[in-house]
Amino acid sequence: MEKSIDQNGRSYSRFWFIFTLLVGTFTMSISQSSLSTAYPTLMQSFGISADTVQWLTTGFMLVMCVSMPISPWMLNNLNFKTMFVGALALFDIGSLMIILTPAGWGINGFWFMMIGRAMEAFAVGVLFPSYQSVLLAITPKDNRGTTMGIAGLVMGSALACGPIVSGIILKFFDWKSLFVFFMIIITLIIILAMTGLIRDVMPRHEISLDWLSVILLIGLIGIMYVVNLAAKKNVDWTTNGIILVISVLAIIWFCHRQLNIAEPLLELRVLKTFNYDLAVLLTSISYIALIVTTIIFPLYYQGVLHVSPFVSGMSLVPGAVFLSILNPLTGKLADKIGFKPTMLVGMVMIICGWSIGLLMLSHLSLLAMILCAMVIEGGNAFVMMPAVTLGANSLPNELVSHGTAVITTVRQILGSAGVAVATIVLTAGTAHALNAGSKQLLASLHGYHLVFTMMIVIEVIGLVLALMLKNTKKQSA
Repeated sequence: MEKSIDQNGRSYSRFWFIFTLLVGTFTMSISQSSLSTAYPTLMQSFGISADTVQWLTTGFMLVMCVSMPISPWMLNNLNFKTMFVGALALFDIGSLMIILTPAGWGINGFWFMMIGRAMEAFAVGVLFPSYQSVLLAITPKDNRGTTMGIAGLVMGSALACGPIVSGIILKFFDWKSLFVFFMIIITLIIILAMTGLIRDVMPRHEISLDWLSVILLIGLIGIMYVVNLAAKKNVDWTTNGIILVISVLAIIWFCHRQLNIAEPLLELRVLKTFNYDLAVLLTSISYIALIVTTIIFPLYYQGVLHVSPFVSGMSLVPGAVFLSILNPLTGKLADKIGFKPTMLVGMVMIICGWSIGLLMLSHLSLLAMILCAMVIEGGNAFVMMPAVTLGANSLPNELVSHGTAVITTVRQILGSAGVAVATIVLTAGTAHALNAGSKQLLASLHGYHLVFTMMIVIEVIGLVLALMLKNTKKQSA
């Protein structure tokens, strides 16, 4: 068993450290995409509309976006073991609040549940960039591709597995059982962490927390809130336009402040490195392909092919398994042949998956679409985490935590925007075709054709960016 030395000079098992870290993060990550299957049940339990219940997912993503940039400060100022256990405990408390929510409270019970959901999201948002920074810090540069390939299991597989896990649990139990499941695993991970499997492995450079920067980050919530309104009807665009302008100005002020103070909350000067900038865009474009696949494909399965929610959830399993198998292998490939060839393979696979899917939409074949989803998710394994590793390798060690926080935050924002835009295109395209006199099936297919075409354009842009990369194999060897 490989031994490493923590910040207190004591040896620890790197394998069990990484195992505990990834299992805890994986379980927390599943919660991000797991609730969509339970929406109809929750709407009935609390007497709320679809527009309201979707805030369990949208609100989760908004809080994550605000807490992610705080992670570098936490890594610099807190014992990592304390930070890890604290995040898990906060997630557990949030889950317990959700479990104890009385359904009889109606809409008030829903907002009580939302507080618990926000606590979960804050914990996930802090831990997501942190676990990547820690893995990069404790792994020699030559082996980073392999380690981050394994870490990709958390990022990609958790997103794909969320609806699958919830579909299975909800088939046999009620919706609160989903959070009981999360709590049991997270509590076990806390116990493992406290027994010494998690250690303080990060050097600390204590700095004061810039509270003004934290407040300005709320602008991210405003921007994403307005973006998510774009697909809805009867929106007060005067009020929401003002919210958007104020939010954009807050983020501009945030960026200007980070570039001009001695101890920024988020070191945006990492964006001056060309390869790092490309890595940020590539991991985001890859993430958009993954998250849109996990949302648009099930909609197609249920809305066009008319399969059950359970079959729709199970149809995501092959893609999730393929992604999980490839992630560790693509990391090793990046270590051997370099990041640029690896990511080019991935971008070509993603483009092929969306292109073949576009051609197969009208054939109404579940098997064909499952295979297309597998190709897209497989391509994601060649791009998303290798891009994070490439970005980290382009930066000095002391900026790695800031680099991963920037990458993770931008990826989350662009991924959320990608889902919102894909949903708008699907809804507007279908409505336009219906108004033009098309039948429901043809109108729906028209909407999906537009979404798939849009995704091909986005991924072709990603391929062009991958071609611009400077291969760092020799530099990192």
